[in-house]
Amino acid sequence: MAESSLHYIVHNAPDTSTHDAPLLLLLHGYGSNEEDLLGLAPHLDTRLFCVSARAPYEIDFGGFAWFTIEMGSEGVRFDFAQAMESLVQVYALVDALAEEHRSTSVYIAGFSQGASMALSAALKKPQAFAGAIALSGFCGPEMMPEDPASVHGFPVFMSHGRQDRVIPIAQARASKDLLDPLALDLLYTEYDMPHTIDQACLADLATWLEARLDGEQ
Repeated sequence: MAESSLHYIVHNAPDTSTHDAPLLLLLHGYGSNEEDLLGLAPHLDTRLFCVSARAPYEIDFGGFAWFTIEMGSEGVRFDFAQAMESLVQVYALVDALAEEHRSTSVYIAGFSQGASMALSAALKKPQAFAGAIALSGFCGPEMMPEDPASVHGFPVFMSHGRQDRVIPIAQARASKDLLDPLALDLLYTEYDMPHTIDQACLADLATWLEARLDGEQ
């Protein structure tokens, strides 16, 4: 079994089994930690076994990161080589959790920097996941799959705020343009929100996940 050094926490819903259930792995954004996204779990389908992971790099001012970022006039730039190193640990955690808990399927979700990680993880290893969720993030050419045909029809939920001042909406739209030729089963939605997850976005995400889980049965 693969080993991962990533720390993680689990949402213990009283009516959710941690075994023989679909797994949702949550990846937080830059400067945050594993507790941030776990707050989504109570608002999502109770069939999900939710796990939130902590990124491997500690930041001087507090919090953790999946990779180093730079802010430029065109938006956020990041260190893809470092991101790929973190991705190896994410895959190891997925493998370990799926084996330990006999997960029936695995979904991967992230916010901001974590969204880029979630998308990259799924695009590069689609056979390991049932779907990917990218909340207020973006992707680059380096994240594209080696075999584009391998992700045809792969389910992706992607959201972004039109008032986002951290990752500009232009970067999200450019990401969609990059993803469109892959023929994903992509639901891309923009919301009147800043760099966050508002109630409308959360409701749409819950509906999307419910439909995916219903399709598994």
